[in-house]
Amino acid sequence: MPKVLISDELSPAAVAIFRNRGIEVDVKPGLKPDELLAIIGDYDGLAVRSATKATAKVLAAAAKLKVVGRAGIGVDNIDIPAATARGVCVMNTPFGNSITTAEHAIALLFALAREIPEADRSTRAGKWEKSRFMGVELYGKTLGVIGCGNIGSIVADRALGLKMKVAAFDPFLSPERALDLGVDKVELDELLARADFITLHTPMTEQTKNILRKETLARCKKGVRIVNCARGGLIVEADLLEALNSGQVAGAALDVFAEEPAKANPLFDHPNVVATPHLGASTNEAQENVALQVAEQMSDYLLLGAVTNAINMPSVTAEEAPKLRPYMKLAEQLGAFAGQLSDPAIKKVTVTYEGHVASLNTRPLTAVMLQGLMRPIMDSVNMVSAPVIAKENGIDVVEVKNDREGDYHTLIRLEVETAERTRDVAGTLFADRRPRIVEIKGIKVEAELGPHMLYVTNEDKPGFIGRLGTLLGDAGLNIATFHLGRAAPGKEAIALVEVDGPIPAPVLASVRAIPAVRQAEPLDF
Repeated sequence: MPKVLISDELSPAAVAIFRNRGIEVDVKPGLKPDELLAIIGDYDGLAVRSATKATAKVLAAAAKLKVVGRAGIGVDNIDIPAATARGVCVMNTPFGNSITTAEHAIALLFALAREIPEADRSTRAGKWEKSRFMGVELYGKTLGVIGCGNIGSIVADRALGLKMKVAAFDPFLSPERALDLGVDKVELDELLARADFITLHTPMTEQTKNILRKETLARCKKGVRIVNCARGGLIVEADLLEALNSGQVAGAALDVFAEEPAKANPLFDHPNVVATPHLGASTNEAQENVALQVAEQMSDYLLLGAVTNAINMPSVTAEEAPKLRPYMKLAEQLGAFAGQLSDPAIKKVTVTYEGHVASLNTRPLTAVMLQGLMRPIMDSVNMVSAPVIAKENGIDVVEVKNDREGDYHTLIRLEVETAERTRDVAGTLFADRRPRIVEIKGIKVEAELGPHMLYVTNEDKPGFIGRLGTLLGDAGLNIATFHLGRAAPGKEAIALVEVDGPIPAPVLASVRAIPAVRQAEPLDF
């Protein structure tokens, strides 16, 4: 039975979901780092909000850990590279609090435009300074949206409903999507020059960190107003304060800060700043939604292999998971077969999916194939880290899909290009859903792979098969299966032999000494 640790405050309904799905769950919010380190090794899953820090040290101690689920959007508290290296799936719930966060941004937009917090304080003090608080209308103004993903697009929709004009900067926003949303897709400089209001809805990355700083604030329209419900590090706070003091920025409404909890910040003393304590996702509906979603997602992953909203691996639905399972085994075997025979300096990997498999979600298949391919030279590689490692090492990975059936109802072909040669192997699933190798280097050969195999390429000459069988028998190696193929009579041939145990080095040397043999390699699966 899988076991999950909930280390931050989550709705009791989330705990019920885990238990109803048959997962053992411990609820221990408020653990100190050393306490978490001491117990994390017992768990298959870790459910967190923002308080728990899943650091590299914690992940290294989590020997059984398969998944970290973040109830919310931001995953700044999780070491993604460390999780990826260890094969731990990291999930978040990007949609559970989207409406809530977008509505908070709109609320701050109104508060900023009409100076509501400062007017409230003045009125409560009995001053009745009606002429002091001269706000601005939103109608007809241009809202610049930096980051037009899930939350940003909702904010844009609400702003359009207020009859604002919307300009959006987002490298991932397609022209077609921008047209559907009714926004102008622009570059950052144009947004800064046009916007009366700017709202930030982008994750924190190397490209977006400090996106609003002295230089970019200077390029804004004078008197711009800024809203940030995303991440504090997107704005250089000292530069914003300087721009507020000079009048370049007329006001700012901030829900997030560079350091949180923000109990002391120079911006708090400025009269044109509206500040809230990271309330973007703080509604009863949002808190319940993200807790339920993370519990369902983690349960599906631990029980079914389904991957939803993962940060570091391809998504697989609960419906897809059982269909992909036999193909996953085939893909890993093809990768492992080629990996044990190929040179380490791989330049390009081409995976071709033909027939039925081409209609499936093939990204996880390619990932597990890369895992098998690289494992002979990299013990720690896994399905999660393999695509990242391939990219870091400059390996070009290409997927080709062809719905047309060839000789087989379904077929996966792997081609591995190195500096020395190109090697290809193809496999299929037979009626029993068990994987079979059906082609090696263009030679037809049908073989089911076992734990210990001997791969031999040789010249097709009479007596070779008998000599090979006798040699293995004399060495005490029992032959389980013997698969043969050849390009043409007298030409190159292949023997793929399953034996009942590892092949000793002296036996392998004797096989290689047979005159007709060109290559002989032991393979383990």
